[in-house]
Amino acid sequence: MSIETLAENSSIPAESGTSTPYNPADFDTSVMATYGRFPLALEKGEGCRVWDTEGREYLDFVAGIATCTLGHAHPALVETVTQQIKKLHHVSNLYYIPEQGQLAKWIIDHSCAERVFFCNSGAEANEAAIKLTRKYAHTVMDIEHPVILTAKASFHGRTLATITATGQPKYQKNFNPLVPGFHYVPYNDLRAIENAIADLDEGNERVAAIMLEGLQGEGGVRPGNLDYFLRLRKICDETGLLLIMDEVQIGMGRTGKYWGYENLGIEPDIFTSAKGLAGGIPIGAMMCKKFCDVFQAGEHASTFGGNPLACAAALTVGQTLEQENILQNVQERGEQLRKGLRAIAAKYPDLVTDVRGWGLINGMELSADAEVTSADVVKAAIQDGLLLVPAGPKVVRFVPPLIVTAEEVERAVEVVEKAIKTVTA
Repeated sequence: MSIETLAENSSIPAESGTSTPYNPADFDTSVMATYGRFPLALEKGEGCRVWDTEGREYLDFVAGIATCTLGHAHPALVETVTQQIKKLHHVSNLYYIPEQGQLAKWIIDHSCAERVFFCNSGAEANEAAIKLTRKYAHTVMDIEHPVILTAKASFHGRTLATITATGQPKYQKNFNPLVPGFHYVPYNDLRAIENAIADLDEGNERVAAIMLEGLQGEGGVRPGNLDYFLRLRKICDETGLLLIMDEVQIGMGRTGKYWGYENLGIEPDIFTSAKGLAGGIPIGAMMCKKFCDVFQAGEHASTFGGNPLACAAALTVGQTLEQENILQNVQERGEQLRKGLRAIAAKYPDLVTDVRGWGLINGMELSADAEVTSADVVKAAIQDGLLLVPAGPKVVRFVPPLIVTAEEVERAVEVVEKAIKTVTA
């Protein structure tokens, strides 16, 4: 369905700050078709709810794909962004930026990081991690052709290097030649990691790092196994390999802890963050331990990275997580959501085969043999006022704002059960 069918004469209210009316008919003829969009145009939000251009209300369990940490129009974030843009929003990294220093200090105080580099997105943060690893491999490990091991079904971004790091061929199709220096292994498979290290060390290439998500998001909301990651940390300690954790989707409180790696009892050498870091204001970050901080002035940069506006927003998000005890809410609401979804699975065992996740990133897997897809369930839920997002063709993903209430989770579960009834009718 084209977005042209949404509204004949919809317009954003004048008080929103735009003088140009929104014309749905112009969208598909003006914007590149790089997204498979649902037929919905959203124009405002508050808390865990959003409204479309026709005034219809939705319960938002997408949150900008695990991005709107504090929901929509959170008073603390609104106040910070308003005051900061009145004062100073961008100057470039030619100068010291106080807000950037404050945010870096907050991250270091609340993680295992000892150094921080700021950019604009998750893909950029992962690019920075890849570049840092390659320089470390050349200058410290004396590796001429370094390789980074990544997992099959992983997702690390859309740039050429990060789609190459991504272990899903569908994202790489028609973008050859890809960036060399990556090798893929099955997720949660320790023997595969050990074999890959041994095999590559016998050739012209050598493994320099292992780059993984603590929980695979786009790969179907698949959590890492504790024993697997504990053993990986030991392997890296014994061999000098770097352990990189992609926290773009699961970082900043999403799992009920500040960082996903905390669920696995380890500390990475490098980790990345973006989506939820500033609650929807664009920012990315690559964090590392001091020993692998080998970048020198001029070797990596980002014009917008760490500007005053984004850093002030991210600092407010972090401080609000602390002050409002939001991590406890994430843990409690996550347990409530999984319990509700598992009750649905018990009623529809031929369709729903698994419910899994951490905190407020959860997946409901559908049977591979069923004709019903995750998109079918998402579309049915939209019709009843609930926004969800697929994580592949057979997994429905639930990533609401971290401030979601017990009543909102209860409502979401009710709508999901109704959607399952609809698609199986």
